[in-house]
Amino acid sequence: MELIKLTIDNRTVEVEKGTTIFHAAKKLGIEIPTLCYMNLNDLNIEHKPGGCRVCVVEVEGRRNLAPSCATECVEGMVVKTNSIRVLNSRRTVLELILSDHPFDCLICAKSGNCDLQSLAIKMGVRSIPFQGAKSTYKPDFSPAIIRDMDKCIMCRRCETMCNDFQTVGVLSGINRGFEAVVAPAFERDLDHSECTYCGQCVAVCPTGALTEVDHTPQVIRALADPAKTVVVQTAPAVRAALGEEFGLEPGTLVTGKLAAALRRLGFDYVFDTDFAADLTIMEEGSELLDRLGKFLNGDKSVKLPMLTSCCPGWVNFFEHNFTDLLDVPSTARSPQQMFGSIAKSYFAEKIKVDRKNMVVVSIMPCVAKKFECTREEFKVDGNPDVDFSISTRELAALIKGSNIDFNSLPDEDYDNPLGESTGAGVIFGVTGGVIEAAVRTAYELHTKKTLDKVDFKQLRGLEGIRAASVDFDGVEIKIGIAHGLGNARKLLEDVRAGKSEFHAIEIMACPGGCIGGGGQPLHHGNSAILKARSKAIYTEDEMKVLRKSHENPYIIKLYEEYLGKPLSDKAHHLLHTHYFAKETTHIDID
Repeated sequence: MELIKLTIDNRTVEVEKGTTIFHAAKKLGIEIPTLCYMNLNDLNIEHKPGGCRVCVVEVEGRRNLAPSCATECVEGMVVKTNSIRVLNSRRTVLELILSDHPFDCLICAKSGNCDLQSLAIKMGVRSIPFQGAKSTYKPDFSPAIIRDMDKCIMCRRCETMCNDFQTVGVLSGINRGFEAVVAPAFERDLDHSECTYCGQCVAVCPTGALTEVDHTPQVIRALADPAKTVVVQTAPAVRAALGEEFGLEPGTLVTGKLAAALRRLGFDYVFDTDFAADLTIMEEGSELLDRLGKFLNGDKSVKLPMLTSCCPGWVNFFEHNFTDLLDVPSTARSPQQMFGSIAKSYFAEKIKVDRKNMVVVSIMPCVAKKFECTREEFKVDGNPDVDFSISTRELAALIKGSNIDFNSLPDEDYDNPLGESTGAGVIFGVTGGVIEAAVRTAYELHTKKTLDKVDFKQLRGLEGIRAASVDFDGVEIKIGIAHGLGNARKLLEDVRAGKSEFHAIEIMACPGGCIGGGGQPLHHGNSAILKARSKAIYTEDEMKVLRKSHENPYIIKLYEEYLGKPLSDKAHHLLHTHYFAKETTHIDID
């Protein structure tokens, strides 16, 4: 490791060769402003910043100003980060960006959480000296993501996440000069592209150019309608991140306060998606055992490895890119959709409410869930199983707007019967958790033996691709795990080529799994935040009395009273689905 010395603002610092001025300054506690830079080292992808020119510094002996985030340090370098020349340049760049930006901050979805707005405040910009025409683009409204490219500042963060991390390749810089913008090819709308709605572009956008579709107004109207019974479900990852929006440390569990807040908002029944996660394991685990049993008995037509199907961003990805493998994933619906189906059938019958008068709302860490609940196969006579999905960030805004002091709320429990869950349901929120939950149940169902040690730590971690083996009492089950669609692509290409030795593969679209979802409090790839949320998930799992899905008494009762058994005809009708090859709209350029 070669070390070099340089001087920044009259202070000496020693750094590794290859370190940028931006990071060297950070080591000294000097914060250089930027709009395009993201620290994605923890995600093992290279982000090429330097486009916004807000982070410029003065380097002795260099005629022009240098972008600190893209300029490497050299031995003996002398840098000034706060000279008059530097400050004037940054201000001019910022004023030029603002001169081509809408002034609708009061109604912008990112107001108060906008990097451009924050920088303008910090630099004291109160007027724009540059006047003239502004670039204008057609707004794009998809089922999950809104693109308002009038607010795009060409930072290219979204492009990095879409192309390099997710390998979806929807967003890129197009056109030149004044007409330049980041968009799908030929400026198509997102719903005519290969977009998976994973929301990672939304999570990194510094302005209001990319935001999620907000279902909060519809939820408020439903809560105010006395004719509607409004049921809410909360995803496991939400409880590990929501507290960050209220000043709590990352990884602070707020399960009890979450339930209390939802009651204060007026929901008639407060349930837990973890219940449906347990239900998912009963179906998905049984499906895995069924496939494995046939395979081990010599049936080579069985489709292995079986892929998990809980993540709608991942489902969209393989429907677009691996249409020849649509019979490989599990047919089990996601926990969100299983919950909606059971709520509007089993539970609606119990409380004698017509499904059309029941509104099911989900609180999700995910932007793709908004799209998932609009899919036609999850509707009965046009009535969706899940009516509206709001993100963790949107729930926080709703709580704040309702004048609820979240941090002072007492801890409350979920309602029953759809609020009881096991530790296996909780760990769905983190990469590796779905397959670990499945193994806990599948082991006991297969071996007929009690599993005393339920912590399969070989399935845990934040590496992008992981492999592990689990001993099913003499039968070795090989498991693959990936988070991030770029990593998923690598595993799927092996499956397509017949090279995969796995029996089961878990895939989640977002970094760290649902804990790093596109609707969570912003983390910008910070592994410390993701690790803290992951630890919280496993802590709640350990705190549970029951930690195996098949031990949930309300799941047992559901099968006894209503479904019969896993993979029954009724279970297939209510809890399983099928997949479709997605066609992208092609544009004739001749």
